[in-house]
Amino acid sequence: MELVGSPLSAVHSHVRPAPTNLLPAISTMASSYKNRFPYYPLSQPLSLPWLPNSYYRTATNHPMLAPFSSGSHGLPPSKMLPFVSNRTSLFTRYTPDDWYRSNLTNYRESETSRNNSENLRVDTSRLIHDKYQQTKKTQMESTKNLGERVNDIEFWKSELCHELDEMIGETNALTDMKKRLERALAETEAPLQVAQECLLHREKRMGIDLVHDNVEKQLFKEVDVIRSCQERMQRYLDRARAQLASNRAAQHEVEKDLADKQTARRIDGKCHHLRNTSDGISYFRGVERVDATISVPESWAKFTDDNILRSQSERAASAKLREDIENLLVVSANEMWNQFNAVNVAFTNRIAETTDAKNKIQTHLAKTLQEIFQTEMSIENIRKAIRDKVPPLKVAQTRLDERTRRPNVELCRDSTQLRLVNEVHELDETIQSLQQRLRDAEETLQILARAKAVLEHDLAVKANSLFIDQEKCMGMRKTFPCTARLVGYI
Repeated sequence: MELVGSPLSAVHSHVRPAPTNLLPAISTMASSYKNRFPYYPLSQPLSLPWLPNSYYRTATNHPMLAPFSSGSHGLPPSKMLPFVSNRTSLFTRYTPDDWYRSNLTNYRESETSRNNSENLRVDTSRLIHDKYQQTKKTQMESTKNLGERVNDIEFWKSELCHELDEMIGETNALTDMKKRLERALAETEAPLQVAQECLLHREKRMGIDLVHDNVEKQLFKEVDVIRSCQERMQRYLDRARAQLASNRAAQHEVEKDLADKQTARRIDGKCHHLRNTSDGISYFRGVERVDATISVPESWAKFTDDNILRSQSERAASAKLREDIENLLVVSANEMWNQFNAVNVAFTNRIAETTDAKNKIQTHLAKTLQEIFQTEMSIENIRKAIRDKVPPLKVAQTRLDERTRRPNVELCRDSTQLRLVNEVHELDETIQSLQQRLRDAEETLQILARAKAVLEHDLAVKANSLFIDQEKCMGMRKTFPCTARLVGYI
């Protein structure tokens, strides 16, 4: 397939008829179907033997003998034919060039008939027999030329019909592709909204769990991928709309040329079948002096050739654009699916990590609660031990107090006295050590209580993170547009 803008070669679907004296062979023309450049509008021929303004003034008068009569001059504007630009319809069937070309054919045939008639009237008395033969021969040649002209018109008409059918098919195919692209672009909105909502939900995580983890990175990447796909789809959608406009413009030119060919075929066919005994033949004085032609056989053939080449060029560009859009849809669908799976994998891994951390926290919390219970029991035992030491201390001190009442020399510092003193000291030291251990145990209990509070808070944070990732985010990500939707088939 050739690129748009490169030299193209037109492909005809019908066999070209044999060339005539009036219409040279296509291969001898300056333009041919080989090594052609893209379509450019034909400029007005510079070799026309008339001024355009004077020609238009003549052409807008009555098509009979108005150019040689004075009855048409001085008519009020309401009696004159309206100018084409005053029409209000959006599309016209023909252009002024088409109208002039139609009149040209009428004038040419009228000129031939009038010349033959005039020659017969002038030379009737002297050259009836010779001029009769000559007139008959001339008429046969004109009829032959008209037949060949009809064949040429039929050839170009068949080429235009074939190209028109191809262009209509290509335009319909591009229209269907554009609709697919629009549906695919609309399908990207839901995944984009899901990714953005996941990011918003994850902003509600608490404390240390509000971390820029792999899940958040993949979600940002998913948003970028979807927006990138949307931008590319929008660009190709704009290109498709512009290409459809170009296709319709080329199709309009082909349809207009085809309509002109059909009109010319009808007129030349009618002229070809005219005979001296036919109804409707008449004199048209001065028609041979009006040269209303605007083209020569070469430019006439080149005009249709350029229309076909332009249509083929637009069809090639349209087919290339459809192929690019198809590739874009497939690539975009794969990119969005791959990133969707990557985000889900990141979510799964993060949920597993959070669940594992939550389980470990629960284990440590259970151990901490057990330790708190054991510490509380130990504190209770220490307090009981302290209470248990009070009676022995009272007994020892009471004994010492009673022994102070011994008379005179009986106040002996004997071993019993020493042992009682030692016993009181030992009991005091025991109570003090137990009280110190009680203070230590109470401090440890406070530390364990703080650890328990931290673990409980962390457990609540992990539970909140799990709820956000597992319930809210993954709950929204359970569904994703299928590939058929992402490529616009549904």
